[in-house]
Amino acid sequence: MPRTADTPVTYLLRDPKAKTPTPINAAIRFENQRINIGTGFKVLPAHWNSKTGRVKNVVDAIDKDAINKYLKNTEEAITAIITDLKADLIPLTKEKVKERVDAYLNPVEEAEKPKTLLDFVQWYIDTCPTRLVRGSKARTGRFISPDTIRRYKTTLNGLEAFAQTYPRSLVFENIDSHFYKAFTQWLTARNYATNNVSKYIENVKGFMSAAVDEGFTTNLAFRKFANLREEAENIYLTETELQRIYELDLSKTPRLEKVRDLFIFAAWTGLRFSDFSTLQPEHIKKDEDGNAYLDLRQRKTGGRVQIPIVHEAITQLLAKYNNHLPTGISNQRTNDYLKEICQAAEINDRILKHVTKGGKQVVRTSDGYSKGISSGIEKWQLVTTHTGRRSFATNMFKRGMPTVLIMKLTGHKKESEFLKYIKIDAAETLDLMRQYLGGKKNIVGQFPS
Repeated sequence: MPRTADTPVTYLLRDPKAKTPTPINAAIRFENQRINIGTGFKVLPAHWNSKTGRVKNVVDAIDKDAINKYLKNTEEAITAIITDLKADLIPLTKEKVKERVDAYLNPVEEAEKPKTLLDFVQWYIDTCPTRLVRGSKARTGRFISPDTIRRYKTTLNGLEAFAQTYPRSLVFENIDSHFYKAFTQWLTARNYATNNVSKYIENVKGFMSAAVDEGFTTNLAFRKFANLREEAENIYLTETELQRIYELDLSKTPRLEKVRDLFIFAAWTGLRFSDFSTLQPEHIKKDEDGNAYLDLRQRKTGGRVQIPIVHEAITQLLAKYNNHLPTGISNQRTNDYLKEICQAAEINDRILKHVTKGGKQVVRTSDGYSKGISSGIEKWQLVTTHTGRRSFATNMFKRGMPTVLIMKLTGHKKESEFLKYIKIDAAETLDLMRQYLGGKKNIVGQFPS
């Protein structure tokens, strides 16, 4: 089909003038490069629609529905492959793209079906690079990300260590309430935080659900495993703090300057790291009145968001980089640099961050965690890439922007999930109530430059 900004794939006939069925090939274009692959299908040129890149809906077109379905699925998979390579900062070479495409088109068949949970998890991880995201996010057509695969490996390591102490074999039939109780107690005894325990259980439930879908087991006991979570005491940065970071002179340290600029972009657009680190010029558009806005599909959910560019900092950054934001580095390295930047900007209010570890409430400190009286930790030490998105949501909320409108900008579907991003303390709550009851509510849209 004709190539658009949303797809790198164009389907072409090998011989458009042939009188007999001719092969359908796929041309894959990316960063001024091109590779061609065969689809394995043939079609009469008379039955081919060159505008849509699909077989025409005519009675005598053989296997038209099957061919068109294959072309659609393959196009979506190749698009996801290239998007994921960009997001993972892997150079787009012909060899790398062809390797990923070949792995999708010719998956390696397992020699033997897994019989235990541990075997299945290892098998599942091995097939993740060519496996699409499951469940409610499957509509995105994305492959499982490297970050998710790393989390799966961490869970597998935990399960393997636990299995050494558990008297029962971890065959599928034994993943029941006894396993759940023993595994959670084992994690808690090793001083895991409540939310980390929950992540392990969440992954185990996901693995078992996949095993059921794959036909390896019919055991559904995992559905009753409870995820015990506590609300995370995350931070946000005020508009004053963001301005202080933006005004830092980092011209002599380009690595910090680029990360600072990306973070400020996130803090005034609400984008996730996976989105702002892969933003392209085609995502920047203008409406009929010439007002600039971002228009993109979020990598995590596949949902489309349109975000107006109204803060002067965003306008300046786009001009600074000629609509090509700096290429993002890894999320972990970015987080390290952010702490260095925020320390330089003196984001040093002391924060009491409580968390439950090993079944006991403790306070985060610079050296770890304290079970007694603690002065907490300086704020800069808690800043991550996601702090930008959380700051956007909280600052817009403080300005009086309606929740439903902020959710449109952040892409949240559930208000309960969105409200976890609103991080105002008791004093700020009282101040907002005074403003509201006193008729002094801030007017949305008057952004400080």
